[in-house]
Amino acid sequence: MEAPLTQKDNQPISEPIVVLIGPTAVGKTDLSLSIAREFSGEIVGADSMQVFRYMDIGTAKPSIEELQQAPHHLIDVADPDEEYNAARYADEAKAACRAIIQKGNIPLLVGGTGLYIKALLEGMFDAFPVDHGVREEMKMRLAEEGRESLHNELLHIDPSSANRIHLNDTQRLLRALEIFKVTGTTWSEHLHNEQKKKQFSTVLKIGLTCERQKLYDRINYRAQKMMDSGFLEEVKGLLDMGYGPELKSMQSLGYRHLIEYINGAWDLETTQSLLARDTRRYAKRQYTWFGKDKSIVWVEPERKKDILSHIQEFLSTNKPKV
Repeated sequence: MEAPLTQKDNQPISEPIVVLIGPTAVGKTDLSLSIAREFSGEIVGADSMQVFRYMDIGTAKPSIEELQQAPHHLIDVADPDEEYNAARYADEAKAACRAIIQKGNIPLLVGGTGLYIKALLEGMFDAFPVDHGVREEMKMRLAEEGRESLHNELLHIDPSSANRIHLNDTQRLLRALEIFKVTGTTWSEHLHNEQKKKQFSTVLKIGLTCERQKLYDRINYRAQKMMDSGFLEEVKGLLDMGYGPELKSMQSLGYRHLIEYINGAWDLETTQSLLARDTRRYAKRQYTWFGKDKSIVWVEPERKKDILSHIQEFLSTNKPKV
C-alpha cells in the first residue's frame, strides 16, 4: 500500500530526506548504494553533468551494474544541447522526491553540485520572464544616460542590490532595474523572500570528506581510469553526433580538455595532466561551497557503519506520518 503524501505540491515536504554530498571522487556512489539498500532508498542525482545523455565516462556516471542496484532519478534526462539549469533541476528533483515518498521509500539526494542541492532544498530566485519592452527601454537609457546614472537610480530604490552589483556589471544592473519596474519589488527583497522558502523540513545532510592528499590521489587515479575506459572515444562520438565544442555541456570539466587534444592544442600527456589538475581545483571549490553550510555532518567514507547508524537514528526519530 502506497504511503499518502501529507502535504500539497506547493507546500514543504515534511517526510525525511537524506542528502549525501561531497567533492568529486570522494566515494559517494559506493556509499549511496549501501544506504539505498539498507533503508529502501531511491537515489536522486545532484550532478549538473550526469543529467546529460551520452556523457557517461567523463561525468563518472554510475555504471549499468550500479544503476541496477537501486532506483536512480535525474540521470540521463536531457540531451547535451538542451538547456538545463538549477531551476529545472529543482522542479524535476522535487517531483522525483514526491514520487519516491508516495511509494513509501526514502529519497536519497546524492551529488556534488552545490547550486543544484541548494535550489532543491531551499528554493532559489525564480527568474522572472523577460519583459522585452522594459529591457529595451533600459538599454536605451544605458546608452543615453550612462551606467553611473542607472547605478545611482538603483542605489536609491534598492541599495542592497546596488552595493553588490559593480558599476561595470551592466547586465546585472539592468536586470535589477527591470525586476523592480516589472514587479514593483526590489531584487534584494525577492532574494530575501526566496531564502525563507524551505522545500523540505526534515533533512539530514552527510558530507563525505578525507585527507586532502588522499583525495587528490583518488582524483588522479580517476582521471587516468577515465582515459583507460574510453573517455577520448566518448568525446569523439559526441562530436560526431553533432554536439559541438561551443555547447555548455561540452565546455565542462574533462570534455573541454579532450576537445583541446582533438584539435591539436595539447598533447595527450599535457591533456591528462591538466585534466587531473583542474579536477583537483574543482574539488577545492566544492569544499569551499559546502563549507558554508554548518548543517552538514562531515565524515570519512570508510566509516560506513557509523554513517548507517546515524541515518537509522535520523529516520527513526523522524518517521513519516501515515
